[in-house]
Amino acid sequence: MDAAKLYEIVDDRAVEGAPVLVYALTGFIDGGEAGEGLAEHLLATLPHRAVARFDVDLLHDYRAQRPRVVFAEDHFEQYTPPELTLYAVRDDAGAEFLLLTGPEPDTRWEAFTEAMLELVRRFGVRLTIGVHGIPMTVPHTRPLGYTTHATKPELITGTNPWQGELSLPAGASTLLEVRLGEADQDAMGFAVHVPHYLAENRYPEAVVTLLQAVSRVTGLLLPVGNLEEEATYVRSLVESQVASNDVVRKVVHELEEQYDENADTATPRELPELSALPSGDDIAAEAEQFLAGLDDDEGDATD
Repeated sequence: MDAAKLYEIVDDRAVEGAPVLVYALTGFIDGGEAGEGLAEHLLATLPHRAVARFDVDLLHDYRAQRPRVVFAEDHFEQYTPPELTLYAVRDDAGAEFLLLTGPEPDTRWEAFTEAMLELVRRFGVRLTIGVHGIPMTVPHTRPLGYTTHATKPELITGTNPWQGELSLPAGASTLLEVRLGEADQDAMGFAVHVPHYLAENRYPEAVVTLLQAVSRVTGLLLPVGNLEEEATYVRSLVESQVASNDVVRKVVHELEEQYDENADTATPRELPELSALPSGDDIAAEAEQFLAGLDDDEGDATD
């Protein structure tokens, strides 16, 4: 299939300068809804315009990722179709960048990545950045870290906590970065480390961490807005839950000890030990179940 037929240009005005392209695709791994939250926050707080839309009927498995619809007393309404859209967004200084957001394609990954390469060349993109969250056995009481990956060593920021090779399930985002690298296009990504017992809920602190990471590497002025207040509120909810349950408090304390021990004594290359569960798998499982059951009303207040 011709890759260009997967999308249509809806605004052919040029994007100023050599823009950055940030992408956050939902449907695969996104602990704390970090990548999705970043995209939603940017579209809610910054001026933007759609420049291209993908034909999701050619990419989406509706039975695997079912859209939402409302049943109102005796009829259905408010069907929400999936959308995969590329936006031109202006940061707080007026600089334009591109933002791709929507569900990860279920099919035609190669055609999708070829279409993205066409769009990268069309708009003169200088750097492409993927963002998402990954669940990690780290405590919520410590600063969030993140893993950086890139198509060129000089694009890596900071020191990553991995050594050697890991065989992982791929995603469309993964393939996109691989194909961008093969095409000699600068591409990188940030995966923020979200406490595993909070990864099923929206976690504003993870969104803040990603925003700051993207801002540092690109120079874009991306507003944090009320996310820090939301993060403080969510933390207060978690703290109250932890304080009321001895089992959970013990698990968090074990995670803190493990985190601090590695931070103080281990080289960054040894930090993969943090991905191992602390002693007492049954305790950790109980803590995950307990904390994942935060009151729905409280969770809605942080969205």
